[in-house]
Amino acid sequence: MAGWRPDPEPEPESVFPREVRLFSDSYSESSRFCFCGHELSITQNFGSRLGVAARVWDAALSLCHYFESQNVDFRGKKVIELGAGTGIVGILAALQGGDVTITDLPLALEQIQDNVHANVPSGGRVKVCALSWGIDQHGFPGNYDLVLGADIVYLEATFPLLLGTLQHLCGPRGTIYLASKMREEHGTEVFFQDFLPQHFQLELAQRDEDVNVNIYRARHREVRPAGHHPFC
Repeated sequence: MAGWRPDPEPEPESVFPREVRLFSDSYSESSRFCFCGHELSITQNFGSRLGVAARVWDAALSLCHYFESQNVDFRGKKVIELGAGTGIVGILAALQGGDVTITDLPLALEQIQDNVHANVPSGGRVKVCALSWGIDQHGFPGNYDLVLGADIVYLEATFPLLLGTLQHLCGPRGTIYLASKMREEHGTEVFFQDFLPQHFQLELAQRDEDVNVNIYRARHREVRPAGHHPFC
């Protein structure tokens, strides 16, 4: 019979796994993390829309572990997180008593807001806002006590924009904590060696060899009074 073909042999089970999410454009996954006595439930919405903003990266977990191990004090501090993705770092800061603003590009805000609602009790001092580096940072105050970022240093074209944003947001006596996977191919080390030291005193606070993550602490350089001699 013209056009007739025999029925194909059934494919082995291993070729077409039953995991429906592997065939879908996007899927959500909820994970639990415990830091500073808080159990966090963080939803990650994987798919083409959110891209790198979807997941909890190693650098974010390293930064949360650092805050726990060093007993970093967030109580009453004015805090902002940049490029938050899932918002896990800012959420932990809020649960630890910070007055927190969590920021990212508009496409990530719904995911962050959902995670805030799932973890921060009503009345918690946290808000979620869009912030594009180098474009609208001046719509935010310039007196944050703590500026946080996890794995936000990976596109060299954004380095000057990020630097300008950090300069504006970090208060005169504020502190910046940046955790970064040290990807040579993305020029990450260049930012910390050449860009950040232009305006900030920088120190390596912690190195996690297992996941190749560095945590840096930065503060504004002290401005000496006019006519001040370093040996006076």
